[in-house]
Amino acid sequence: MRAALPRWWGTLAVKAAVFITVMCCALAALLGVLVHVQVTNQTVGQARDQALQRLAQATERYEAGDALRRGAGVDPPGLPGPLRELATGGERGTMVADLEGRPTMWAAGPADGGRALAVAVDYAQQARTIDGLDRAILWSSALAIGATLLVGAFAVTRVTRRLHTTALVARRITAGDLDARVNDPRTRPRPQGPKRPDAPGRPDAPGRPAAPGRPSLPGRPSGPGHPSGPGHPSSPGRFKALARLKAPAEPSAPARPKASARPQDEVAAVAAALDSMAASLQRRLLAEQRFTADVAHELRTPLTGLHAAAELLPPGRPTELVRDRVAALRTLTEDLLEISRLDTGRERLELDTEWLGPLAERVVRASGSGTRIVVVRDVSVETDRRRLERVLGNLVANAHRHGRAPVVLTVDGPVVTVRDHGDGFPEYLVAHGPQRFRTEGGARGHGLGLTIALGQAEVLGARLEFANAPDGGAVATLYLAVD
Repeated sequence: MRAALPRWWGTLAVKAAVFITVMCCALAALLGVLVHVQVTNQTVGQARDQALQRLAQATERYEAGDALRRGAGVDPPGLPGPLRELATGGERGTMVADLEGRPTMWAAGPADGGRALAVAVDYAQQARTIDGLDRAILWSSALAIGATLLVGAFAVTRVTRRLHTTALVARRITAGDLDARVNDPRTRPRPQGPKRPDAPGRPDAPGRPAAPGRPSLPGRPSGPGHPSGPGHPSSPGRFKALARLKAPAEPSAPARPKASARPQDEVAAVAAALDSMAASLQRRLLAEQRFTADVAHELRTPLTGLHAAAELLPPGRPTELVRDRVAALRTLTEDLLEISRLDTGRERLELDTEWLGPLAERVVRASGSGTRIVVVRDVSVETDRRRLERVLGNLVANAHRHGRAPVVLTVDGPVVTVRDHGDGFPEYLVAHGPQRFRTEGGARGHGLGLTIALGQAEVLGARLEFANAPDGGAVATLYLAVD
């Protein structure tokens, strides 16, 4: 079984440092060997030439019958055996050996009577020179490796920091922060401080200035082309607004950064591509959000008139069908308006202290369904009552509409669970969360109830999870934040 490596081992900086160290060591070893061999050959060659020159002088003096100088002699003690055999065989040669503990260069040649004439030259200075050179090579190699490693680590760290920033921006975009950019100083990581109570856990905090191209909020002052409220008279501005719905205007594109005279490396190109992708994605999503908000706004007035007209129809089965469809269409329009408000990320909380047990009873009582309430442990939380009731009401309504009885709402401290005993949630919903206008298996509805519940839970700073019980049935669990 392979041992698990620490997480830092897989970072690019560590891999680059290991690669630089190995390559520097290999290069230093190669250069050190080459220099050592070259200098050693040169030093030994000079010492050999000097010893052979002295051997020639000693041979002339020996043949002339003169006394030999110091360091020369016939069959001197300490002469290496292999060199003695070479000289007695009639050839000349040199050899480095120790003489009385000191390195010595020997040169020997043949003499009369099968003897060897030899000369000893002190080799200690040359040996110290070679040893000093070897130590200098080692120290200089270590310093060069250390300096190269530091410079390389600095350069690689700059690259990895930019890659880390790019990955951080990509994760923020994935989380829904479409304003995040790599080259924007405002998107640099900041220390995590205490979350604001009016927008816990949301990337776009309430009270934040509206970004260009944000869809207008329902409930704003009515302007030309945006009638609001029942009974608003028709006007040319209204038809102009309806015409705009057919082709929603794209929000103005953000100004492109000026082209730099410096050439961009690959990391800068990746960062620029990510910023461009984020800007394009933001424009498209904001255009879609604006279109949804405008459609919902423009449908409210005709639906109000249609509802009033349906109330004037004579009693009967056709009238009931018309009123039912008008009510369903009005509910869909209100859901679209709520989703458009949630998409803007500018919802404000109205916090108050609420006990979860009584609040759950009010939700069940308002739904008019046979939901059983189980309070394991009641707690008080600081939350927005209207939004929390909306979340729990949608979960209960979804359980009765798409599941089977019994439906149980359980309060266990800050955790609220709604469970039915039907076929459970679809696999895509458990894996990726609810998706608007997506239903499977012939289920009725538009997929907006759970989407709204999830969005309102995020505004509350709560976590909503969807799962299927092992013995069957869908389970929605809401985790509320408690101070």
